[in-house]
Amino acid sequence: MKLTVFGATGGIGREIVRQALTAGHEVTAVVRDPARLPEDLSPAGPAQGDGARLQIVRADLRDPEAVRPAVAGREAVLSGLGARRRADAGIATELTRTVLAAMAAEGVRRLVVVSAAPVGPSPEHQPPMDRAMIAVVKAVLKDVYADLRAMEHALAESATDWTSVRPPRLTDAPLTGVYRTVVGGTPGKGRTIGRPDVAHAMLTAVTDPATVKQGVGVAY
Repeated sequence: MKLTVFGATGGIGREIVRQALTAGHEVTAVVRDPARLPEDLSPAGPAQGDGARLQIVRADLRDPEAVRPAVAGREAVLSGLGARRRADAGIATELTRTVLAAMAAEGVRRLVVVSAAPVGPSPEHQPPMDRAMIAVVKAVLKDVYADLRAMEHALAESATDWTSVRPPRLTDAPLTGVYRTVVGGTPGKGRTIGRPDVAHAMLTAVTDPATVKQGVGVAY
């Protein structure tokens, strides 16, 4: 498939790029600063060798016209965009609206984004300790989660075939490909998941019609 990845310098975005290339896809990685790419994905890295399927595009992510060439002719778009700290709250909605506008202009429909578990419904039979922990996290990161809810609202209002993947606390655990997913819900007692497995879940969702216009909870 021909894929475009936004947020390719982030922990999840770079894993999407790596795994997509390994799976044989053609990937366009959209970045604001190519210098932040890891060495293996940099312009001089091994992924850029003869016959490479990776194209790196530098674009202003606040300008839909600048983004349009990066999504034109693609079969799906994946986004790891989001706030990396509380001070960045609002960026997920703003930048996702840019992506949505560019996709609409180019007639590209499939979009998979990363969100967060607290944005989704609470799992059934949630232990009291987990409820208390999530309540604290929601209070501390309320602006970040408000941003993600607004982002998901923008998705729901769009004409795209979107999927929002909602992980709990992220770790740097290695790729396993073994995790739980709940379409329209949240896995019970799901406290963590590694960034590589979130990327794996997002790539899997691209071709899963059951996830279209749905939030998908993921966790170990």
